[in-house]
Amino acid sequence: METLKFKTTIKCSGCVANVTPFLNKTAGQDNWSVDTQNPDKILTVSKQDNITPAEIVKAVQEAGYKIESLN
Repeated sequence: METLKFKTTIKCSGCVANVTPFLNKTAGQDNWSVDTQNPDKILTVSKQDNITPAEIVKAVQEAGYKIESLN
């Protein structure tokens, strides 16, 4: 299974809570995680079906955070 990685501005558990509905809808529950301990706040998404990096970027931006692909 392919994983997608992104640098984000999701910096705390509150931010994760804010972005959760957007990412759950796009990537699916339990298919993503954010390493808030990493200085780059890395979002890792397990690629499901035909999901594209652009769809993940859009979901995070709709939640109000910055994101850029690392793949």
